[in-house]
Formats: sequence, C-alpha cells, structure tokens
Amino acid sequence: MAESLTRPVLQDRDLLAPQQSELKRIVSAFLLSKIATLGAIIFALFLLIALLAPILVPHDPALQDLKRRLAPPIGLGMEKASLEFPLGNDNLGRDILSRLLVGSRVSLIVGVSTILLASSVGSLIGAMAGFYRGLLDNVVMRIVDVWMAFPSLLLAIAFGAALGPGLANLVLALSLTIWVVYCRVVRAEVLSIRERDYVLAARAMGASDLRIILRHILPNVLAPILVISTLQMGIVIISEASLNFLGVGVQSSVPTWGGMLSDGREFMRDAWWLATFPGIAISIVVLGVNLLGDGLRDALDPRLRRR
Repeated sequence: MAESLTRPVLQDRDLLAPQQSELKRIVSAFLLSKIATLGAIIFALFLLIALLAPILVPHDPALQDLKRRLAPPIGLGMEKASLEFPLGNDNLGRDILSRLLVGSRVSLIVGVSTILLASSVGSLIGAMAGFYRGLLDNVVMRIVDVWMAFPSLLLAIAFGAALGPGLANLVLALSLTIWVVYCRVVRAEVLSIRERDYVLAARAMGASDLRIILRHILPNVLAPILVISTLQMGIVIISEASLNFLGVGVQSSVPTWGGMLSDGREFMRDAWWLATFPGIAISIVVLGVNLLGDGLRDALDPRLRRR
C-alpha cells in the first residue's frame, strides 16, 4: 500500500529531474561566461534606466532655454558649463541628460514590441510552412527569399515612409523587415521536429494540426527563437535610431537617440557633445545586447558548449 502511494511521486521527480539538470547546466554555462554576464548587466541597467526614466529625469526634456544654447558638459572648463546640466544643452537649450533618459524608453518600447510582433508572426508562419510543406512551404519560402534580397534598413525606410511617423507605425515597419529571419529558422527546425515520435504520437491520438504546432512543436523551438530575439534586439535599436535620424520614425517632438544624433550633426565642430552622448548610449546598449545574445547561444546550443 505504501509503495503504491509513493510511486507517482517518484515518477514525477524522475520526470522533473532531467529538466532541472538541463536548466542548471544552461544557467551555469551562462554565468561562467564573463562576456555574457557583462552583456546581461548592461542590458539590465538599460532596462532599469528606461523604466525609471520619468523618475530620474532632472529637467523637462522639452523645456527650451536659449540662454543655455549649446552649453557644454561639465569638466571642459568652459563658461556655460553647469552642475545642473552635467551633459550640457542642445541647440535649443534643452537638457541632454533628460533627453537621453527619455529616449531610452522609446528604444526599449520599440525594441521589445518589434521583437514580440516579428517573432510571433514569423515563427507561426514558419511553423506552418515546415509542418504542411508542399505548396504552402514553396510559396512562403519564395516570399522570404525575395524579402531577404533587399537590405533590411532599406525596407525599414520604405515601410516607415509609407506608414508615416508614429510609434506604432515605427514598430510595424521594423517588424516587417525582420519577421523573415524567424520564419526561415523556425521552418528549418520544424522540418526535423515534425517527424519525431512525440509528434507522431500526438497525431495518432487525434490531436488537431493547430494543437500539435502550438503544444508540441513551437515549445521545442523556443531556444533558437530566444537567441535570435536577443541578437535582433541590437539590430532593431540601431534601425530605430537610423529611422529617427532620417526623420521617418516617431514625431520630432518625442526625444529619441536617433533624433538627437540628427540634431547634433550640424554642430559637430562647435558642440560635439550633442551627437557624441547619444552615439555612446546606442553603442553601449547594442554591445550589451549582442554580448547577451552570444552568451545565450553558447549556453543553449550544446554544440557550442565551452569546455
């Protein structure tokens, strides 16, 4: 009687043990990589600053003060430098530090929203193409091939100009440029997964195609989707800054890192700090995201496991 009561508990532990050991291996492999840990710290700081930006901003980012026009940052020994504006002021006298903090929120919102939309749509289309194959697979792959023949930034500019300025339009324009990456990778994974025993067993038990895709196939391709999403985040941030630099992103009244770069390019000789600080912010965040993506790739892919 006692054995029959304890047997299900032992079986549950036996089922959970491989999953827990695999999770521990992934976490250990990630933490052992100093580069990946550095990337995670940089990305975590970026998230924290973006989320707390309304609290951290010392001044109104849209407040103009022409008396402090092109005031330099502290430490340069120039007359207009002030501790109240540690990074100086732009060509309209607005506080650069406040605009950098608010601009980080735009980069975070656009980056996360674009990745979620593109990964969801691209992964679902790729899963259906790989699962059904045949005519659907051929049509989808030909569309993907044509889509990837164009430079992603060129497509983003075209979609951004066609949709017009706005945060939602910017997210949609960037999503339309990167969904094909998820589609191609997920389709290749599904072609191998669809013939495995647990998929065949689910089909034999009468499970619908949609249930098999959502319940048995997509959860098994989350690892490459996660890695791609992390690496694509840096590309999205650069693309967002590029579109705002060219004036086809969000409204000009919204502080963005790309818009700050565009405003500062005319004053590079006399006020280099206008474009330098947003450029440094973009570089640091993209570097951190790329390091985080490399660490996740090494931890999740056994073939790249570091010895």
